[in-house]
Amino acid sequence: MTNLMTRVFLQRLPPKLCASISVGSIRYRQSHWEHHGDGSSKRHRVHFQNSAVAGLIGVGAGVALWLNSHHSAEAASLLTTEEEVSTFGAYHDGLPEYTLDDVSKHATMEDRVWVAYRHGVYDITDFIQEHPGGDKILMGAGGSVEPFWALYAVHKNPHVLELFEKYRIGNLSSSDVGAQVKDMDDPYGNEPRRHIALKPSSKKPFNAEPPLPLLADSLITPNELFYVRNHLPVPDVNASTYELDIADEETDKERVLTLDDIKKYPKHTVTATIQCAGNRRSEMTKVKAVKGLSWGQAAIGNARWSGARLCDVLKDMGIERETTDALHVQFEGLDTDPAHMPYGSSIPIEKALDPYGDVILAYEMNDEPIPRDHGYPIRVIVPGVVGARNVKWLGRIIISKKESDAHWQQNDYKGFAPNVDWDTVDFKKSPAIQELPVISAICEPLQGETVKVKNSKVKLRGYAWSGGGRKIIRVDVSADGGKTWQAADQLESDESGHPRAWGWSLWSAEVPVSKKSGEVQLCVKAVDSQYNTQPENFENIWNLRGVLANAYHRVNINIEQ
Repeated sequence: MTNLMTRVFLQRLPPKLCASISVGSIRYRQSHWEHHGDGSSKRHRVHFQNSAVAGLIGVGAGVALWLNSHHSAEAASLLTTEEEVSTFGAYHDGLPEYTLDDVSKHATMEDRVWVAYRHGVYDITDFIQEHPGGDKILMGAGGSVEPFWALYAVHKNPHVLELFEKYRIGNLSSSDVGAQVKDMDDPYGNEPRRHIALKPSSKKPFNAEPPLPLLADSLITPNELFYVRNHLPVPDVNASTYELDIADEETDKERVLTLDDIKKYPKHTVTATIQCAGNRRSEMTKVKAVKGLSWGQAAIGNARWSGARLCDVLKDMGIERETTDALHVQFEGLDTDPAHMPYGSSIPIEKALDPYGDVILAYEMNDEPIPRDHGYPIRVIVPGVVGARNVKWLGRIIISKKESDAHWQQNDYKGFAPNVDWDTVDFKKSPAIQELPVISAICEPLQGETVKVKNSKVKLRGYAWSGGGRKIIRVDVSADGGKTWQAADQLESDESGHPRAWGWSLWSAEVPVSKKSGEVQLCVKAVDSQYNTQPENFENIWNLRGVLANAYHRVNINIEQ
């Protein structure tokens, strides 16, 4: 571990920011706090201070959802600087001038729907006609979109702003410019401190991965260097007042657990890898553009998680496989948007109730309290399943016959055939991703690196993992673009075996090269305990969201003697 932390300071970390974020569904649903109806949000003391934007959520959420379904949304993955976006919403000579009072008079379809952004006034009536958000967008009519766009920084990229400019009708009075964000706190103003080694793919919300070589240094990824995937601002939860609501829709039974209540259950520890569905998306993008954060190969990590088994907690409520007709277990986080809609997801109930499924309500990560970025005080850990189902800042569990109706379960994190685009996609036709396929990556050497050959061989290191508890049984490597292969020399993992091998394997190999100098393409593919292996290229598995990117990892290097 000392070697791993030392390496952090040897990394050169140029900030390369390419981002997009999937924004929550705008369809109304009962929030965690609305369920209580008694001010429980105060008990949790979640500090967002974003009430100023609640009335404007419709426009921002509506635009976000439109981007999520429109075929041009693939271009919305580029984060840009304030200087670059300053040309959008700027003052335009020759356009009429309006005040915010003028804008507020246009809040219905009959009056034409107007909104303001920086110096601009926009008539979005025609936009609403073909908008999948329906009349929800009207919630923000007659106001400024700036407060909401401060929350979802995805809008601050040239594609979105250029689209918005098409609806420009005038200039906003200089006395009103910035008026609706003047006294508004930054919803991301109370974020936790992050390690400087993490490389952001977006800053608001914060999403970042560590330098790739660091992953191969330790079987257990340090908390500070574990990749971060956030969809919304990080809540600041007071552990002393924290409560977890559990509701059974079939029996109407409800239970509330404090953190101390959860810690009274037998403590269960599981070593499990968590991986973002978009890990290695940047490679798939080289085939054709996709929508999503431009993750490299390090949106994955392996940790020891400790907490109460979910099956034990549910058993105390009389919920067992033999006694329930429920099909799903839904999870809601305490991270919410300005309308108090929480992040949500769900898993099949068989996984939740199986004592060998090892689903836990974790309060420790690597023998320490879970850090805020990773779900403090409670994160549900669903081993072998995509990171999106491992809900952080867990606030509510619902036992139901239905899947979660959250955006991230219904309209995101699903795979499609390569021919499906944003004009033809129907999210109802694909199931939500649960267990992830086998994957591997070369952590060292890096793409484009110059490597010295020793004894006509090149040394490689990396990771391999498969979802569903499948153990990695072999890793194959190649130094000629996949023409010839050999098994990796070393394979390191914890002692768990199939079907409860939740953690990854680290591998190393020395591969012979035929050249004395020049470019060489290194390749890796892994084989799991059910003899699944990786597809050869991304053309065969391309999908519009850039998920499930598990083709051979190919790294081009230059070799010299």
